[in-house]
Amino acid sequence: MTTRVQPVQHTIQTPYPVGPVHSYSLLRDDGIILFDSGPDTEQARKYYQRNLDLKRLRHILITHCHIDHYGLAHWLEKESGATVYLPYRDTLKIRQNSQRLEGMYRYLRSVGFGESFVQELHGTMSSGSIFPRLPDNYFVAEEKVTEELGIKIMSCPGHSQSDLVYLIGEYAVTGDTMLEGIFQSPLLDFDIENGQRFRNYTAYCESLPKLATLEGKYIMPGHRQKVPSVLQNLSVYIDKLFKRVEPLLAFRGERDVAAIIGRIVSSKLTPFQVYLKASEVQFVLDLFEEPEVLKESLCQSGLFDSFKKEYIRVTGS
Repeated sequence: MTTRVQPVQHTIQTPYPVGPVHSYSLLRDDGIILFDSGPDTEQARKYYQRNLDLKRLRHILITHCHIDHYGLAHWLEKESGATVYLPYRDTLKIRQNSQRLEGMYRYLRSVGFGESFVQELHGTMSSGSIFPRLPDNYFVAEEKVTEELGIKIMSCPGHSQSDLVYLIGEYAVTGDTMLEGIFQSPLLDFDIENGQRFRNYTAYCESLPKLATLEGKYIMPGHRQKVPSVLQNLSVYIDKLFKRVEPLLAFRGERDVAAIIGRIVSSKLTPFQVYLKASEVQFVLDLFEEPEVLKESLCQSGLFDSFKKEYIRVTGS
């Protein structure tokens, strides 16, 4: 048997607003490697029982531990005996979730959110609907995958702290780093390693030039059928970013995120929706504070000239 070089796409419906999600299987001489697992639903379990030889499943590589990409990892491990590989930062977040959440809540309080909001958000964040249980046995992907499986890894936090891109020859399994038609502000989070707020703006800017190097590769995304051009996709991200910055120009230099949200959002939002908005606002406030970080990222990505006017307009530099 020869190795099938091109991963096979599996499309699984989810009960979430993101719609269907893709996982990818790679057939090798020693068995099957699966990239992402899909959600923990009965429909997903039946799909894999019908469409994947679970007896030959050897390895499960997760791009990031959001429930639609990771939820079924524990079940697949039990059904197949496969080894699960998780991003390093996600293993920290899941194993030390209480510490992580408390750090995040401290920061939210420091930027204007009251105790009642924090408690409501805690009900969502600690419900198990965001991070399912860890597999019984797993390895840290960054420590094992390249050495043992010969698959290269590129760390590209942006959608979360943890996003990994897996490189198999000319193919790149990108998880949620290549969503379509949006600017994805990395989620506000707590960095367990340094005990401070995770700098989502800095991480995002560091990832853009890495993602730009994928131009010309065959992209295997988490939620869309194809990505014709990586640079075009990144350009959409940046265009959307500058559009998000415009309404916040009046708040340059402010630090009360809760007050800003109260002034720019008229409709009633759930606590989790407010948290998402807070992530976006904090991202933009960091941009105002360190605009040169974005400029350097755009220059390295080959995109600065396309957005020079927008950059000058929103940064004044």
